[in-house]
Amino acid sequence: MKIRDISRMAWDQVKRRKVVTGLCMTGISIGCAAIIVALSVGQSAQVYVTDQVNANFKMDEIMVSPGGGIPSNGGQSAGGGSGGGDDNLNQGMLTDQKLEIIRGLNHVKAASPFQEAGYLQMVTVDNKISDVKIVVTDLQKLTAYDHKFKQGGANDQVGTIVLNHGATLGLIDLETREKLFEQMSSGPYNPELYQQYEKLSTVPSELYRKQVQIQAQDYSSTSQTIKLSSPLQIGGILALPKGMDEQRASYDKIMYMSPETAQQLSKELTFDNSTSSSLSLPPEGSYNSVTVKVDDVANIKSVEQMIQKLTLNAQDNLYQQEMLKEQFDMIKMAALGIGVFILIIASISIIVAMTMSTHQRRRQIGIMKVLGANMGQIRNMFITEAALLGLLGGLLGVAFSYLIVMGLNKLVGSAGEGMNFFIPTMNLPVGMSFAIMTGVLSGIYPAISASRTDALTAIKRD
Repeated sequence: MKIRDISRMAWDQVKRRKVVTGLCMTGISIGCAAIIVALSVGQSAQVYVTDQVNANFKMDEIMVSPGGGIPSNGGQSAGGGSGGGDDNLNQGMLTDQKLEIIRGLNHVKAASPFQEAGYLQMVTVDNKISDVKIVVTDLQKLTAYDHKFKQGGANDQVGTIVLNHGATLGLIDLETREKLFEQMSSGPYNPELYQQYEKLSTVPSELYRKQVQIQAQDYSSTSQTIKLSSPLQIGGILALPKGMDEQRASYDKIMYMSPETAQQLSKELTFDNSTSSSLSLPPEGSYNSVTVKVDDVANIKSVEQMIQKLTLNAQDNLYQQEMLKEQFDMIKMAALGIGVFILIIASISIIVAMTMSTHQRRRQIGIMKVLGANMGQIRNMFITEAALLGLLGGLLGVAFSYLIVMGLNKLVGSAGEGMNFFIPTMNLPVGMSFAIMTGVLSGIYPAISASRTDALTAIKRD
């Protein structure tokens, strides 16, 4: 018999035995759908969590700080000798000279200081107040670090600042602020007060091109003197980052300013009885933090090694990605195990069904042998029949998996979550392969049993 004849006879048997075919297909389809959905849910969750991590921990960025690094041969620090040479390269300081070297390295898209100078209060012209984090950086480089301007843009002029979206939220006058905090302190378990506070914290203010001042208070003095900076012009407002809501943004209030503006404020906010300013700044010409943007994640480690040779500390966020990969790989393996277990149960049903079919079709097998069919052809017919059951069950499982994913998306969507489940194309061949393999393996024993049937005995019995 030709392969076409064997396939046609197997297909005829599959169509004729509708109940057995339906039961076997159902078992295989459930196992196939379980594998596809479990792998897809794991990958969807991994993509979602990775996007969230990337939004908060940039994978293509390196945080550089003073000190550490990799010493060169002979106990000398890379870039100079242990006792001579350029001091800027020997002492592990993060200086202008080292910053220029980093900017010239291969695969570096941008390198700019992002120095946190402390938390101070921002006061508007209409006496609204808010606590903001002061970050000193090159304002022209903000867009190179995936920041987008909602209004305005960067300006090098001294006294010009840029606010992130969170800094425009929740500005309230001092009297209302103190009154609300006092009520919250006296009634810490009052949910209405906290709802009122959360509502006020997300109210936006129009600050573009407005002037604000920085307020600092001398807590070391009994008089607790308050100083105000000179007016600062808001030259730009950054857009709300993707994936961040208003409530979360209200806890992240940042004011960006140039080093020149920071030096000016540092002088203005120094109290008479203190030698230090309210702004925490390193010595002029040096930095306590520089963020390096790399062109590709694959080049992170090589750029890190070059930076460390300047006796600097370099740290990336790739460990976050590696931890996530390990966790989701375990989830995928567990999901795969569940699907395989279901397919094993389905294979038992196929073995039982086809073994019973072998006994029911003894006369047919006997006639085929009398007409010249050999053992191999009879085995192939039963294995082809089992493979067809696996194929049909796999196709039904693919359809089930899409229906299940659609249901999950509707369920998650109704809960207000931002996660979206999807089925990667590569998961479909995996599920189909397991389904067909289950059918073929399940059909081996019945096929061997059928091929060993004695033709004359089978015809006489029937």
